[in-house]
Amino acid sequence: MTFGFHIHHHHDQQQQQQQQQQQQQQQYPGNTPSQYGSAPPSFPNQQYLGTSVAPYSNTSNNSGAPCSPEYRYVLYFCNWAIYGRHHFPKDVPASRVSHILYAFANVVPETGEVVLTDKWADQEIVLDGDSWQDPASYLKGCLNQFYKIKKQNRRLKLMLSIGGWTYSPKFAGATETAEKRSKFAKSAVALLAEFGFDGLDVDWEYPADTTQAQNYVELLRVMRLELDSYALEIGLPRDQFELSVAAPAGPEQYQRYRLADMDRYLTFWNLMTYDFAGSWSTKADYQSNLFAGDLSTDGAVKYYQKAGVPSNKIVVGMPVYGRAFTNTDGLGSTFNGVGEGSWEPGSWDYKALPLAGASEHTDTGRVAAYCYNATERTLVTYDNAETARAKARYVQQNKLGGGMWWESSADVPDVTNNRSLVGAFTGALGGVSQMDSKVNCLYYPRSTHENIRGEKPF
Repeated sequence: MTFGFHIHHHHDQQQQQQQQQQQQQQQYPGNTPSQYGSAPPSFPNQQYLGTSVAPYSNTSNNSGAPCSPEYRYVLYFCNWAIYGRHHFPKDVPASRVSHILYAFANVVPETGEVVLTDKWADQEIVLDGDSWQDPASYLKGCLNQFYKIKKQNRRLKLMLSIGGWTYSPKFAGATETAEKRSKFAKSAVALLAEFGFDGLDVDWEYPADTTQAQNYVELLRVMRLELDSYALEIGLPRDQFELSVAAPAGPEQYQRYRLADMDRYLTFWNLMTYDFAGSWSTKADYQSNLFAGDLSTDGAVKYYQKAGVPSNKIVVGMPVYGRAFTNTDGLGSTFNGVGEGSWEPGSWDYKALPLAGASEHTDTGRVAAYCYNATERTLVTYDNAETARAKARYVQQNKLGGGMWWESSADVPDVTNNRSLVGAFTGALGGVSQMDSKVNCLYYPRSTHENIRGEKPF
């Protein structure tokens, strides 16, 4: 049976962009366990104060650090959200998240070069506090907005996410030779240095065979080297800039990955533990259940742990949208079609749920939610605030690294609203007091943009 991981979170991107147009292997202290032989379950945070990448500090640490876990709260922001969705950087709950993953950069398969995808959205649109009167060398657009937001929220790290469903077919070609992988790494770090990112996130969906899986390892190795050498060149700690991946939750995909080899180079892993069911399924089912079923969040987490990924580097992904099934008698029943959606068929923004006329149900055993309209025979499966809190408890109990959401525009607008998914999950883990305390970077001396260069922090 093929699972529906080929349908992923970024479909409407091309459509939005069309609309717009019409209008040497090193060890890495502080972020990889490999220099310790077998990976310890956690690192004491104090060891890496100021550049902490270890979110969990356990009671047996010998550094005298207080036993207080830190979690990553990781939120995707789509650069096409400024169009139909009218969603802007200022709308992101910046004080409540530790990472914004800025989606998506593309990659050129012929050369390996990483490129930004929307000059207007990224660099040009005049937003709050910007002016046409600003010097020509000033960066505008969403990326300048996020740089300004970083100044106000020093624990917010902005990472450039490369790939996504739409662009993933380019990865095989872009990573097939050492020369292309080097170009990929160098060009990605050049974008980081120019636009003020705190790290890079790779979203390859998915390596198709063992050769591509090995090329992925090699890509991450050279990316980590480039990030390290850039940080050292500008006088910052070697592990200043972070590296993450969006990782699959289905066995068909993850069994192909060289997880332990990849882990040596990664700061953390974002598990795409959603889209377990959808239009490709044979029956209406949960799309992001924590437990039980052919696919589950817990099943994926356990596989990564067994493969040698430290628990505190595993970030649990959660959908901020629902998957719909029409003409169905309910959960476990057949369906016919997926109906309309907020932006694409069969996919509803969480803030639109439960749908009018539908009743909401929470399955506390499997930890999943859905709404069902018996008259229209329509079911939508999603996460609600109750399942978000349950997943937070699961993260806490299993000493995992935090939570990730796809994507920022679909949550209820106010993070303090008791229905907010980001609010519910982060609140259950102690909120900002337990959030990853690594400080972001404001110093980009090589940027051509005067307003991004900043000053050396010491």
